[in-house]
Amino acid sequence: MKILMFAHDGSLNRGCEAIVRSSASLLKDKIKESKVYLASGRPETDKVIPLLDGIYDGSSMPIHRFSFDWFISSLRVKLFRDESYALGRIHQNIIKHIDDVDVCMSIGGDNYCYGEQPGWYEIDRRVKAKGKKLVLWGCSIGEEDMSEQKLADLRTFDLILTRETLTYEMLKGKGLQNIKLVADPAFTMEKEELALPKGWQQGNTIGINYSPLVWKKNPESKTAVIRLIQHIIDTTDMTIALTPHVIDQGNNDYAILKELFETFRHTGRVILLPDDLTATQYKGYIARMRFFIGARTHATIAAYSNCVPTMVLGYSVKSKGIAKDLFGEVKLVLDIKELSDSKKLLGAFRELVSEEESIRNRLRNVLPSIQTKSRQAAQYIKELV
Repeated sequence: MKILMFAHDGSLNRGCEAIVRSSASLLKDKIKESKVYLASGRPETDKVIPLLDGIYDGSSMPIHRFSFDWFISSLRVKLFRDESYALGRIHQNIIKHIDDVDVCMSIGGDNYCYGEQPGWYEIDRRVKAKGKKLVLWGCSIGEEDMSEQKLADLRTFDLILTRETLTYEMLKGKGLQNIKLVADPAFTMEKEELALPKGWQQGNTIGINYSPLVWKKNPESKTAVIRLIQHIIDTTDMTIALTPHVIDQGNNDYAILKELFETFRHTGRVILLPDDLTATQYKGYIARMRFFIGARTHATIAAYSNCVPTMVLGYSVKSKGIAKDLFGEVKLVLDIKELSDSKKLLGAFRELVSEEESIRNRLRNVLPSIQTKSRQAAQYIKELV
């Protein structure tokens, strides 16, 4: 079986790397002699991922003004309001590989959370036109993200694998039948443990991940996070490890965390992890933390999957859904609007600390079943084909 993963924009987002890395491992483990290929918006960033049988340039191709494609595209849009030719040319780097594979797997996870995606819709249409199997792998979608156009696209999938209950229930409520509930593949990803940096306290280091995405959605949240760090320094003896997880230009955790590091450098209690680690290496550090507070979903999954008590600075349905499946409730997930409220942030931190052992025990108990759900996703692919 040949499987093509697409809707991936490169591995400078270590969460995207974690999805590809763990998915390839799960698929190859469950489906013997399978071949797994990746179409990537930035293939040079994905060379750190083993097990892939090929990495293709899946980047978008511009349509240059006054070119043949431009004239045809303009004519079809003007006369028929039809963008399919233009979208087909733009995404030709992905579309040209459809003939060579058995399954096309859209792996973006939360790609459908960010407005309409006509490019993905066109790729999906062409996959089905060629008689290939189409799978949405490990997705999260909020009720607020849905539209008639998006729902029509989702109906074309042979299989939709949702990574948490809230998305599963919402899509079921929309009348979709081609859905299975699984868990994020990254719950099964391995870790690589590098040497601990100077100042790290074994068993007494708390990780903090804060992102430009959260800051842009709620600018006042940065002040609240600064107050939280000061509170941790004033009231505990823990070391704080600032932990980037997306190192992409314009969306770089490291840049904003470096500002926080400089603010507290004089305390000698704050460490800034480097910006050039792989997803497995970040997971290796997170696994050895006492607590973790994170904005990036796959940084928190790295913590959860190592039974590290975690507080989530959430901004979408995925954070709430994953927490609900772990704890039976949306536990220690602060909504984006709450992040500027220092009282709520400090209150959640106190809850995290006071319930440390019960949270750790809950994660130990539930993690095997969550990882089984992650592995079940590959079984569903095997049954589909």
